[in-house]
Amino acid sequence: MRAQEFRALFVRYKILALLLALAVIWIFFHIATDGAFISSRNLSNLLRQTSITGMLACGMVFVIISGEIDLSVGSLLGLLGGIAAVLTVNLQWGSWPAVIVVLLLGLVIGMLNGFIVTRLRVPSFIVGLGGMLAFRGVLQGITHGATIAPVPADMVYLAQGYVPPLLSNWLAAIIFFALVAMTVMRRRRRATLSIPQPAAWSDALKLVAIGAVMVGFLVMLNRYSGVPLPVMILLALLAIFTYIATQTVFGRHIYAVGGNMEASRLSGIDVSGVKMVVFALMGLMCAFAGIINTARLAAGSPSAGTNGELDAIAACFIGGASMRGGAGTVHGALIGALVMASLDNGMSMMDVDNYWQLIVKGSILVIAVWVDVLSGTKRD
Repeated sequence: MRAQEFRALFVRYKILALLLALAVIWIFFHIATDGAFISSRNLSNLLRQTSITGMLACGMVFVIISGEIDLSVGSLLGLLGGIAAVLTVNLQWGSWPAVIVVLLLGLVIGMLNGFIVTRLRVPSFIVGLGGMLAFRGVLQGITHGATIAPVPADMVYLAQGYVPPLLSNWLAAIIFFALVAMTVMRRRRRATLSIPQPAAWSDALKLVAIGAVMVGFLVMLNRYSGVPLPVMILLALLAIFTYIATQTVFGRHIYAVGGNMEASRLSGIDVSGVKMVVFALMGLMCAFAGIINTARLAAGSPSAGTNGELDAIAACFIGGASMRGGAGTVHGALIGALVMASLDNGMSMMDVDNYWQLIVKGSILVIAVWVDVLSGTKRD
């Protein structure tokens, strides 16, 4: 009984434990870099770096919750970013038509992956592995193995621009009061339905903590140049995906399909349709990440997105997603992405050799999955 109670407690406070681990990582790097890690400039760079992995993680967590995996996202990110560069540089398209075309193309490719998995019944691992090779090959072909630059200034602004401090403060206030309103409505709905819920002080403490973190980040970022625009885009995507996961029937279907696919099918859920939409959303997130990556580099690179799939998958597992499907959260995946970006950023500032960085990140991924097994997040 004690073991079961411990597991339940661990699952309930997993995100809190992850935030504490992130705080320990930041404190360690801050000390190791003589105070340079937690500085306005480095935090701005760190969050900008997190945005790309975070966008991939938003889509990947849905794929993993549904019981599938997609190994092609890094190569697809590179391909779609390369197409954006080809359209704007070689073909002289405007930035916004190119962005729209790339987003639609990402959606179509994601749907194609979903069609192969659901209709042709090819395992998603194989589809992703094949896509990883094929998309990388197409990228090499359209770029001829060379960097395509420079992309237009208005596209570069998407990744290198900043939100003015006054606007970011108003947006933060709107987000915070929206969180307060959602918490109040959730508590009222649970009370009406006589559903057990956390103590009021627990929700209040959580909101105070969120508000304090938001204020801290705003103060730090506004000291530099403001909130990076890709971070604001990522926060908007976080809100959308969190709403889908927690407030829609489709979101509940994703969890149901990953939890027990046969039971979901027997209950009338269109399992194939759910998975196809999930893969389509994954393709769309690859398009967002590819555009931001190309804008950040101000060029299309034939090596863009290398190991991007590993970072995205690791972020989801570190953030609490279960490798067996049916469990995970969008905000957990984004915290996992922040952990991965923090490790990259901190070890780079310490001049740690690249092979040690790979060893550390790989070890953390294995530990995250091991913790998932121990905690019994998803039982057979």
